[in-house]
Amino acid sequence: MFTDRREAGRLLAVQLNQFRAGRPLILALPRGGVPVGYEIAIALDAPLDVLVVQKLHAPGPAMLPMGTVVEGDPPESSVRQDVVDALGVPESAISAECGRQIVEIGRRQRLYRGVRQREDIADCTAIVVDDGIATGETIRAAIRAVRRANPRRLVVALPAAPSEILRKLQPEVDAMVCLVALDDVVAINVLYHSYPPVSDADVVELLHAAGSARRDTP
Repeated sequence: MFTDRREAGRLLAVQLNQFRAGRPLILALPRGGVPVGYEIAIALDAPLDVLVVQKLHAPGPAMLPMGTVVEGDPPESSVRQDVVDALGVPESAISAECGRQIVEIGRRQRLYRGVRQREDIADCTAIVVDDGIATGETIRAAIRAVRRANPRRLVVALPAAPSEILRKLQPEVDAMVCLVALDDVVAINVLYHSYPPVSDADVVELLHAAGSARRDTP
């Protein structure tokens, strides 16, 4: 469907040009959303930052997702009570998993940004970007975290997503840009001819390149 993530980003950028005058800030969900967000940021001459969201996994070999935790001051967690109740996950296990993922969020923040401060979301057009969604839990957590930061507008940009999930997310955002609405939930990798893993080093390189491109713009 798409050659790779960066092609998807360039195609999304065409649709997102309408937000160019509204102080756009591209918030990519690492790691896979960053190559997509990079192309959008370059096309719109907008700052690129990450929004780190970690899944909470229930104890056991299946490591079923039971919620999310999003970077912030402090980080904010959300637990799926239906999963917790069905699996009988004790509060102590939830707290321990939250602690582990908050540590991972801190690691990623330090690695990705270094000494640079997080971009200010208030009064900008926040464009949340990922390379696709399956269940929608991660991007829903991102949307709610960004909304609490009081952006002027909140936009979600996706190469492809299940139409039913898009319908459920629509009331939570000011605009939704999705190139392909899917009839069914599919694995994200089937949307791309080339879908290599994105490393932490790749994320750092793209964030640096996006920042350098803006500094070099006359």
